[in-house]
Amino acid sequence: MMLSRLMSGSVRSLDREFNCTVRLLDDTEYTCTVQRDAKGQWLFEQICQHLSLLEKDYFGIRYVDPDKQRHWLELTKSITKQMRSQPPFTMCLRVKFYPPDPAALKEEITRYLVFLQIKRDLYHGRLLCRSSDAAMLAAYILQAEIGDYDAGKHPEGYSSKFQFFPKHSERLERRIAEIHKAELIGQTPETSELNFLRKAQTLETYGVDPHPCKDVSGNAAFLAFTPFGFVVLQGNRRVHFLKWNEVTKMKFEGKTFHIYANQQEDQKIILTYFAPTPEACKHLWKCGVENQAFYQFEKSSEVRTVSSSNLFFKGSRFKYSGKVAKEVMEQSAKIRREPPEIHRTGMVPSRSCPSITHGPRQSSVPRTRRRAVHISIMEGLESLRDSGHSTPVRSVSGSDSLVRSHGNGVDGGNRAAEFSEESYSPSHSMLPTPVSSNCSLDQTLCRHTNGPPRIYEEEESEAPWGSRAVTGPRGKPSGLGNIQPSTGTKEVEQMSEVIGSLARLFLVTLTLLLALLLLLIALTESELDVAFLRDIRRTPEFQQFHYEYFCPLRRWLACKLRWMGGHLINK
Repeated sequence: MMLSRLMSGSVRSLDREFNCTVRLLDDTEYTCTVQRDAKGQWLFEQICQHLSLLEKDYFGIRYVDPDKQRHWLELTKSITKQMRSQPPFTMCLRVKFYPPDPAALKEEITRYLVFLQIKRDLYHGRLLCRSSDAAMLAAYILQAEIGDYDAGKHPEGYSSKFQFFPKHSERLERRIAEIHKAELIGQTPETSELNFLRKAQTLETYGVDPHPCKDVSGNAAFLAFTPFGFVVLQGNRRVHFLKWNEVTKMKFEGKTFHIYANQQEDQKIILTYFAPTPEACKHLWKCGVENQAFYQFEKSSEVRTVSSSNLFFKGSRFKYSGKVAKEVMEQSAKIRREPPEIHRTGMVPSRSCPSITHGPRQSSVPRTRRRAVHISIMEGLESLRDSGHSTPVRSVSGSDSLVRSHGNGVDGGNRAAEFSEESYSPSHSMLPTPVSSNCSLDQTLCRHTNGPPRIYEEEESEAPWGSRAVTGPRGKPSGLGNIQPSTGTKEVEQMSEVIGSLARLFLVTLTLLLALLLLLIALTESELDVAFLRDIRRTPEFQQFHYEYFCPLRRWLACKLRWMGGHLINK
């Protein structure tokens, strides 16, 4: 009997706990036991304590649900209520809000973690740059992780053994080695990481975490939130940039995302895009709300709860609950402690990449689980130039085209993209974001040409622009920009929206009628001696209504109720 009690007690205790593994930025794993009712804040604090991290508000915990939709773990809610899978849970620590000036961070441990994140962005093709900037960034990584050039340790062609980008040429590898040998001698890892951050911060796509969408014409687009504002990346260019103080509202309805802005005093614009799923659209909206709150407001007390839609449409309510950027900087300035020890990780081997044709490489980013996705080679890609995040970027001419394709067949069905040295982009799957001089901010449509589909391996939780495929007929993946929803599906969706709107209108009307009925009862039947009720009772109109209509109706209802009661008793 006693043994059964002990066993049942141990089972109940196991039900109240679960294991959780968080993959950190250096790809080490932190595993802990979490109580069933624990909130996200508890887990986040445990990780920050493990890393000796005080400037923690720039970071967040990301997880992927069974439908492959990414989410940020909400710190104020229970972990188990947010997860749609069964324990044990696996999550990732990532930079959630990129510092506007990463070199200004107070502590070296924070700069190192941001360095790891941006290095990961470079490797997975989210940070785009010219070949000269790419060579400098890679040389900084080499110097930070393997130290000064040593002829005895680093034979000819040593830089080709490392994979800094999804794809690059031998000429770029030689340039990386030249910079590492001649220009960075004597730099400590701390200095190289700091220089890397300063260089990356000037790039056009710094801090971009793109969300795949479609415009109103069905063309592929990528929406992103940066420390400086909201951007739309489409085709060969960045078609929209809105500063945070210009954005007045964001909302979503199903898969439709709207963003409202006042770019000038007399110019109001509304941008509309369509996410692959309602869950992806809600995630996009929440990311936008959080980024605007973090970067725009002076104090967290100024942040208000926002609604995703209008009164007569089903929507969500959400409020950003953390500190804002200015408060984080003020709090960081008060840090007074001995700098914690940093355990830097060196470069580790990586699997060979199909796009590499001159030998196996090592990666400066640790290995992670990957999956195959279908993406398209974009023809006529254009380069990015160093510029501020709000300034237009010059488009290159046809002679400076980024991609050189070669292959068999008339249509190049077996093409391989090779990137020119004049204008470097880390991956053929990426969409650079220059703004041409004739592309206005209120332009909604910007078409581009897609090349043939191509298989590319990308990390599941780190997928870059265009890597989230949408299935077409018979389950075959197809580019987002090439999918046109059927007419029948559109009509069904529109009819469902109309019916839903009418139902919500009916519920709102019924609620108002009930509220008026309660007020009427309070006026006629209650003895509440409230000033405004007393004034209403004294009006001639109310007295006439009370004696000529309400009192006869009350007597009639009382008579009916007595009759029904007597009828039931007789039965």
